[in-house]
Amino acid sequence: FITKIKAIVIFLNKQEEAAAVGGSLVLTCPNKSDVTLVTWKIKPNTGGHCILGYRADLKQANRTNCTENITWKSGPEYDSALQIRPVERDSEGNYTCEMAAGDGNFQMTYHLTVLVLPKVSVYCDSRGKPVCRAAAGKPAARISWVPGSNSSPEQEDLSDGTVTVLSTFVGNGTDVRSANCVVSHPALAHNEPIACGSGKLLSMCPTFRLLNEFVSMCFLSHRLCSKSKPETPPTHSSQDDPMEVEPYTTYVHKENVIYNSVSDLTVEQNLP
Repeated sequence: FITKIKAIVIFLNKQEEAAAVGGSLVLTCPNKSDVTLVTWKIKPNTGGHCILGYRADLKQANRTNCTENITWKSGPEYDSALQIRPVERDSEGNYTCEMAAGDGNFQMTYHLTVLVLPKVSVYCDSRGKPVCRAAAGKPAARISWVPGSNSSPEQEDLSDGTVTVLSTFVGNGTDVRSANCVVSHPALAHNEPIACGSGKLLSMCPTFRLLNEFVSMCFLSHRLCSKSKPETPPTHSSQDDPMEVEPYTTYVHKENVIYNSVSDLTVEQNLP
C-alpha cells in the first residue's frame, strides 16, 4: 500500500513594509521551535528572483541569484531573519519565508515598498512669489504653508516612478518673510519646515523685481537722451572731468549688487 501524506501549510497574514533608499531592513520568519528547513524567496518588481535556504539537519546554507545586499541577519543556524542592507530602488517587491517546523509548515510574505526622499528647494518665481519644490520623491511629498496658502500643488510623474511636487505661496497680502514651507514625506522622521524669509533670501524677491525694473527704465532713458543730443566735437578728454564718469560707475556698481543678490535667491536643502 502507498500512503500519501499531504503537508498542511499555514499561511500567515501578508504584511506591508516600507524602507528608504540607503537604509536597512530586517524581515523575520515565524517564531517556531524545532525548525528543520528555512527558505526565503525574493521576487523583486524588477530583476531576477533570489533564494536563500538553510537545512538544519545538514547545517547547510545556500543562496541562488541573490545580490550582496540581501543576506541572513546573523547566521541561519542562529536566526532565520533576512537583512536588506542597504535598501536599493530595485529592492521593492515580495519577500516570502517558508519554514518547516515541528508543529507544521508556515509561510509568511512581506511586500516591500521602497521610499525615495525628495530633494527640496525654495526659490522665487518670475512674479516674486515663493515656490517650494520637492523633486523626485516616492511617494509624492506633501507640501503645505504656514501661514496657510490658497495654492494647489502641481505634480509631475517621472519615468523612474518618482514624483515632483511644486507649490507656490499665495498669501493674500501676507508678508513672504513670515512664510514657511512644510514638507511631509514617509521617509522623514518628522515634517520639515523651511523658512522662506530667513536671512536676505526670499524676502528680497519683490524688492529685487522693482529695483530691476527701475534700473532698466533709468538705463533706457539715459540711452534715449544720449541719442537725442546733437553731436559736438569734444573739447577735452573724459578723464579731465570725473563727474561725467561717476554716474556710469555708480550704475554699474548698483547693477552688480543686484546681480549678486539674485545669485543667492535659490535655497537647496537635502532633508535628512
